[in-house]
Amino acid sequence: MGLGDFARSLKPGNDKQLADDRAAQQRVRRSRSATRAARQGQAWEDSDRARDSRGDRLTIWDD
Repeated sequence: MGLGDFARSLKPGNDKQLADDRAAQQRVRRSRSATRAARQGQAWEDSDRARDSRGDRLTIWDD
């Protein structure tokens, strides 16, 4: 909670609005985190497939 949130929490009657604002901020943060993680995973997969197609590494598959 930042200083501005603390100051707003001291005003009577806006508890629901403050809670709604914080909930909205948390939803946005989680959404951005999930998007960032998905992009990083996709980037890793793309680079891994590119290495496989170029033959940059030796892969020994045991049967």
